[in-house]
Amino acid sequence: MKKLLLLSLIFAFPVFAATSSAIVAEVGDIKITNKEFNHKYDAVKKSLNPPTKEQFLEDLVRFQIGVQEAKKRKMDQDPVVQERLEQIMYVHLVETELGQKATDLNVKESEMREFYKSNPELRTSHILIELKPNATAKEHAVAKKRAQEIYSEVKKSKRPFEELVKLYSDDSLSKVNGGDIGWHTPLTLPNRDYYNTAMKMKVGNISGLVETAFGFHIIKLTGINKFEDADKTKIRAAVLETKKKALFDKFFASLKSKYKIKTYKENLE
Repeated sequence: MKKLLLLSLIFAFPVFAATSSAIVAEVGDIKITNKEFNHKYDAVKKSLNPPTKEQFLEDLVRFQIGVQEAKKRKMDQDPVVQERLEQIMYVHLVETELGQKATDLNVKESEMREFYKSNPELRTSHILIELKPNATAKEHAVAKKRAQEIYSEVKKSKRPFEELVKLYSDDSLSKVNGGDIGWHTPLTLPNRDYYNTAMKMKVGNISGLVETAFGFHIIKLTGINKFEDADKTKIRAAVLETKKKALFDKFFASLKSKYKIKTYKENLE
């Protein structure tokens, strides 16, 4: 584990061009200067159980040996390496251009209140008719038919929703709580359709079938939280994410104009 940490720290700092500083090691044609060594070692010293200077110098030497050997074997031309390099460059571009701007973003209470009007915390209970990932068309049809039959029974039944959950739901976690999944916003639910359906309902109402990656849901809206009672930390985080996304979208919209782009969505499978 310690070795992995050292390698990550070594990799995190670029090799500086040789200067008039004393040379502490030579590996092939690469010279490691005292200035470069100390720059990297200063970062390593902050880690838990840092190595001695002698140990860290050996790590630097091994790192250079590894890099040079990989180049000899033309690993820098490997498609996997090229793809990883592209990912690193992409992340570096975004962090360079947007990192500080995102850090400087702030959220006002007025923005939180405005956001909350369209994205309140909702409390729901549900009956889940499970659909396994990668289900076949036949399995999907069977699950949907079962869900429709259960929904018909729920509509006709005079029994409390909590009892119907125990009879029909495949969600073992919420089943013991009468189907209750607690308070949620659009950002804390795995599917926006579930939230959007609940948003259109009145407290106490039961929805028709809503399909998500988990299967088919029959939803009962049990509460809508007032802004004053809602979790302000979550609301602030949601607004901040919205502002970050706007920053991100604006940046790439400005770059798009510099490139010839054509997509073929009709070929998507």
